[in-house]
Amino acid sequence: MSKKKNKVFQMQGQQGVLGPLMDLIREAVYKMLVAALDEEVRDFLAECEGRRLADGRAAVVRNGYLPRREIQTGVGPVSVRIPRTRSRDGEEGAFQSVLVPPYVRKTRTLEAAV
Repeated sequence: MSKKKNKVFQMQGQQGVLGPLMDLIREAVYKMLVAALDEEVRDFLAECEGRRLADGRAAVVRNGYLPRREIQTGVGPVSVRIPRTRSRDGEEGAFQSVLVPPYVRKTRTLEAAV
């Protein structure tokens, strides 16, 4: 029987190469996440578009961001700010992201690996 050669390369000693590459990947993940969250909150506000106050103004509006928090991803920690909405008519109108639900600190892929 012939021995199978391990074809997986260990790059741990290559920090000079991996550091900038991982930073670039993390930055791309951050930008994609920000774009996806912005799209998600836009869709939420579009669903609430029909809700109006007596004077015609929108009943649900954007209201800044929640405090920044770190999400552990497969490429390392990514710091995100989740958009926030506010209801001006007293009814439910808080945006909750499907991508980054409240209190989540790890992505599902990382949880599955652990």
